[in-house]
Amino acid sequence: MELKRVVVTGLGALTPIGNTVPEYWDALLNGVSGAGPITGFDTEKFKTKFACELKNFNPEEFMDRKEARKLDPFVQYAIASTDEAVKDSQLDFSTLDTNRIGVIWGSGIGGIKTFLEEMRNFFSGDGTPRINPFFIPKMIIDIVPGHISIKYGLRGPNFATVSACASSTNAMIDAYNYIRLGMTDLIISGGSEAIINEAGIGGFNAMHALSTRNDDPATASRPFDKDREGFVAGEGAGTIILEELEHAKKRGAKIYAEIVGGGMSADANHITAPHPQGLGAKMVMSNALNDARMNTSDIDYINVHGTSTPLGDISEISAILDLFGEHAYNLNISSTKSMTGHLLGAAGAIEAIAAILAVKNDIVPPTINHFTDDPQFDANLNFTFNKAEKRTVRAALSNTFGFGGHNASVVFKKYEA
Repeated sequence: MELKRVVVTGLGALTPIGNTVPEYWDALLNGVSGAGPITGFDTEKFKTKFACELKNFNPEEFMDRKEARKLDPFVQYAIASTDEAVKDSQLDFSTLDTNRIGVIWGSGIGGIKTFLEEMRNFFSGDGTPRINPFFIPKMIIDIVPGHISIKYGLRGPNFATVSACASSTNAMIDAYNYIRLGMTDLIISGGSEAIINEAGIGGFNAMHALSTRNDDPATASRPFDKDREGFVAGEGAGTIILEELEHAKKRGAKIYAEIVGGGMSADANHITAPHPQGLGAKMVMSNALNDARMNTSDIDYINVHGTSTPLGDISEISAILDLFGEHAYNLNISSTKSMTGHLLGAAGAIEAIAAILAVKNDIVPPTINHFTDDPQFDANLNFTFNKAEKRTVRAALSNTFGFGGHNASVVFKKYEA
């Protein structure tokens, strides 16, 4: 059968460096750090006292106060970014077949704040289970696509994907496949995460995964720098409207880029550590390119996973060098986590947006906070350190890797009629 072409027709972003796509993109290009002292809880006894929190987010701009109280923050974030994406795509659902429009969403952890608050209330009581009736519906990850489908009346495929930090990339790949197989016309996809609370920060501290650079939070996320020592937690959401090409053209939609490939693989190595030679990372990028029927020489930019961890950064760059060979030196490579922090299950969505806009606008956002070269990295590679670079970006690859050894990559290219 002939596969359908799939394009991006709408974007929405709620990030630590911007609450809309234009704000987010402008901050990326200007190298703005979203990190600062945590304001949501008392960090006095925590090893890490900073994160990339959202700024000036008010859920009541997107829903009434009563509704907001029934939703965990990760759901509120998803609804906010989706509101922007639907408006950006100029979707009028009353004119479309909503039986063929779906929602596929990703989150790594979901409603951890809701779980924390309910258990705190329970264990501080007398043992009587006075549980909020919204406890389960607030917490479960699949409630996001449920809420979005209810809001817009969408009856197509509706589910959530969970693969830690690869979750929203897996969601996009599923959406891409459903559309190109002709099973649906349009899917709202993306991811959201809200883990900046005592459980999230304490848990990642216990794993020694987070940076503890409390004296200088703004520069703590420093991918590929010799002195990197852990990731910085972030929160927020990203939404991408994926649409079958002819469906988009029929309604006169603007097109940002075309999604042409998705790859998946497993490290099969360790529950948290990446494969030391990057075998899973190499395989997932190769799978994505094969699915796109593209060569390594067709890629101009890679938005890397680049978490600023000692082992992860080395593993990913080893995989790039192994797969791309000499063409690796023609690539721009950057980690936008240096600015946003790591949004875990939402990382794939907001980083895909960065890759899409790089393709559309022919400019690559930087990797900020680079101070000291690490001799373990080839100095001839272009990590786009500290300053955005203008260049033709014919196609971009976006990588996400998750605890458990889950790897997912997507390929976007310039749309050509």
